[in-house]
Amino acid sequence: MIAPILHEVADEYDSRVTVAKLNIDQNAGTPPKFGIRGIPTLLLFKDGQVAATKVGALSKTQLIEFLENNI
Repeated sequence: MIAPILHEVADEYDSRVTVAKLNIDQNAGTPPKFGIRGIPTLLLFKDGQVAATKVGALSKTQLIEFLENNI
């Protein structure tokens, strides 16, 4: 599961990123707005716009690399 990794990285990047989770079963209208077709999907927003997307579970190292390459 990616949730524990997200929590850990959220703590480490506390001043640089905000991590939020969305339950797609309770928010079925949101995934089509962003072209989400698989879970988990990570969206990185900058200035209110999607700046980067990553589909699939990531290791902590991969998640940090994704963030560092896009923030």
